[in-house]
Amino acid sequence: MHYRYHPSPIGQLLLAGDEQGLHLLHMDSAHPWELDATWRQADSQLDDVARQLDEYFAHKRERFELRLAARGTPFQQDVWRALVNIPYGTTTSYAQLARTIDRPKAIRAVGTANGANPIAVIVPCHRVIGSDGSLTGFAGGLERKQLLLQLEGAWLI
Repeated sequence: MHYRYHPSPIGQLLLAGDEQGLHLLHMDSAHPWELDATWRQADSQLDDVARQLDEYFAHKRERFELRLAARGTPFQQDVWRALVNIPYGTTTSYAQLARTIDRPKAIRAVGTANGANPIAVIVPCHRVIGSDGSLTGFAGGLERKQLLLQLEGAWLI
């Protein structure tokens, strides 16, 4: 696994991936990042990820074209695939996301899977808000969630 740090308007990002694709994108937080001892500093391996992130933050990209290799349960994978299909500049609720994956009663489980998303921003968990239109939980903090939604020009539902 290769990793690199990447500066962004929402703070330092940690990117990690291998030949299978991008495994994680973490935002800096109060908790220090733990790097696996087997990980190696990337040379050019994550350049495409960094370039597409820069384009996104510069309002030049609305959809990422990357191989993703997030590890999770089949349910989490279903939620994360649904997240990728939420259009740029829009939001959805946890309840709607649960309906999208044909699990309408699994609202809390969808929220938990959303919170476990290891590839923030690219797998746009920030586009999921409360049914009442409120900004709710986000691993990167509500301030970052609001910044990402503002960057996209998202209207809250």
